[in-house]
Amino acid sequence: MAKKSVLMIGLEPTLIDFSSPDFAMFPGMTAEKVSAGLQRDQLALASLGYDTQLCLTDFGETAEAVAREHLGRQRFDCVLIGAGVRSVPKNFLLFEKLVNVIHECAPQAKICFNTKPDDTAAAVQRWI
Repeated sequence: MAKKSVLMIGLEPTLIDFSSPDFAMFPGMTAEKVSAGLQRDQLALASLGYDTQLCLTDFGETAEAVAREHLGRQRFDCVLIGAGVRSVPKNFLLFEKLVNVIHECAPQAKICFNTKPDDTAAAVQRWI
């Protein structure tokens, strides 16, 4: 049986200004910590038998095109949108655009959301 596939969409950590008030809900976070968390998420999902890929975007200039390109590579069973896109009010339009790209390009995929870096696997497992 083929592995279930997961695409994790989030912001490119090196583009985030964690000192900005927009990201105050993530105290002490750095690009390095986010990158390490993403790697841990991928390893955790792989250990559970999932084929997981990352799709890291900017704040909207090319985000739709990048997501569309990743979604066109293969069929995904589940797409996760990370908290940096979803939880920051300034990113609301980006979040909305990404949901619509997923709906258009991967209508069969379940969509899930993590609430913090260490519950990504639980979010995926809720749906697949």
